[in-house]
Amino acid sequence: MIKTTFYGHSCVEINFNGSKVLLDPFITYNSAAQDIDINTIKPDYILLSHCHQDHVADMAVIQKNSNAEVVAIVETASWVRRQGVAEDKVIELNFGGTLNLSFGTVKMVYALHTNSTPEGDYAGAPVGYVFSVDGQKVYFAGDTALTKEMQLLEDLNLDWAFLPIGGHYTMDVSDAIKAAKLINCKNIIGVHYDTFPPIAIDRTDAVDKFTKAGLNLHLLNIGESLTLESK
Repeated sequence: MIKTTFYGHSCVEINFNGSKVLLDPFITYNSAAQDIDINTIKPDYILLSHCHQDHVADMAVIQKNSNAEVVAIVETASWVRRQGVAEDKVIELNFGGTLNLSFGTVKMVYALHTNSTPEGDYAGAPVGYVFSVDGQKVYFAGDTALTKEMQLLEDLNLDWAFLPIGGHYTMDVSDAIKAAKLINCKNIIGVHYDTFPPIAIDRTDAVDKFTKAGLNLHLLNIGESLTLESK
């Protein structure tokens, strides 16, 4: 069984048959997520889409509490090491690379955004991830604009996709609908919205637009979980 829990902004945990993967941990500094106790979050893996503070702020604390392995693109992985994460707990990867982990595989794919450390240093390129577990495929786009490269995922037969929908810094709702069609995935979980005023959305309008496009948009409340059924 695959289940996801939304912790606000772009931070989600995906439980792959008992193996927990946490993506883009940003909770402590998100006022909307103040009821989430990060000390209770104990993933097996932490995956970073990029190194902006609103995606990595709680990485070090959660990694220390859980002893999780941290996956990131090469330059972001270097920043992870500088935060005190042990060398044997850091897995660096690059575009096209696929990891065989305890629960299945994860492939690093293209994203169109910028990337720097919270200190303002170069952190490589932003990325997305495609998980393949027991015949199911799940795409986490990370922070990205709409990009033609998404069409390269069309033939993967994705079951679910996490797409940013807040606009301003990433795709907005309209572009996310185009992205869903490019990747050929009808089941979408929205992320990267409502955290800050520039990325506030009308939730009802967003769901309506996806529905009219023949797509299913799920907007989870912070702390809410959803079982990801296969097609």
